[in-house]
Amino acid sequence: MKIHIVGVPMDLGAGRRGVDMGPSAIRIAGVAEKLGQLGHVVIDEGDIPVKNPEQQKIRNDKLKYLPEIVRACTLLAGKVEKIVQSGGFPLVLGGDHSIAIGTVAGLASYALKNKKKLGVLWIDAHGDMNTDVTTPSGNIHGMPLAASLGIGAIELTSIAGDSPKVDPKNVVLVATRELDAGEQAVIKKLGVNIFTMEEIDKHGMAVVITKALRKLREADFFHVSLDLDAVDPSVAPGVGTPVKGGLNYRESHLIMETLNEANKISSLEVVEVNPILDSRNQSAEFAVELIQSGFGKKII
Repeated sequence: MKIHIVGVPMDLGAGRRGVDMGPSAIRIAGVAEKLGQLGHVVIDEGDIPVKNPEQQKIRNDKLKYLPEIVRACTLLAGKVEKIVQSGGFPLVLGGDHSIAIGTVAGLASYALKNKKKLGVLWIDAHGDMNTDVTTPSGNIHGMPLAASLGIGAIELTSIAGDSPKVDPKNVVLVATRELDAGEQAVIKKLGVNIFTMEEIDKHGMAVVITKALRKLREADFFHVSLDLDAVDPSVAPGVGTPVKGGLNYRESHLIMETLNEANKISSLEVVEVNPILDSRNQSAEFAVELIQSGFGKKII
């Protein structure tokens, strides 16, 4: 496989600094070399340029740093669409989760032009389905899935095309354990598929991830958006918004191993790695392990 790495060193959508260093931390952990060892061709496309917060002013407390986030996501959307159109696999490294607005928009543009159905597997402790109306913080990293579904500020929903980027029935959330009231309402209204940590506890990861993939069976290909805060902080402490009670080490790997076997993944992004909160790059190194599992590394 020809894997194109794209970094997005942005923390504008988050509530604290540090995740802008995530792409560097994952590269330092050897992502390109380890994927190369699995037989893949790896091309590092470098980083999308992003202005830091000190260079900007917050113009809207409900949509913090909106203009720069829109600009960066628009650039990312174009880059992702170009990679997929050429037959490559985009591996997007964040950065906060607001970058997913650009990733999904680029994939959706490709899907629309090629008459294909896009699916999205959202692995995250949070729903990321707030809008400027429901947000408790104004941080756009809590809005990317809503924007991809065509809900929220038009500046976000119109990136790389005005239509909703993905059909709600082709979206699945996994490992969710913290939702705001507004997000709960949207999930119920749209009928978005969701598998919470409670369901993983009751039925086991093998059952849950199999059910999740069945929900995506109508999609011609799907995108995996992995927020490392889906993993328990005991395994990955260096994340943007840690929440106790997440995926353990083996559950996390089983997800990625099963996704590799499904052979329908078109793209992967890994977000919210925060080296400032980490210990000796532990979380970035774990992220690279998961990426390896997603690209075919097996025990035997």
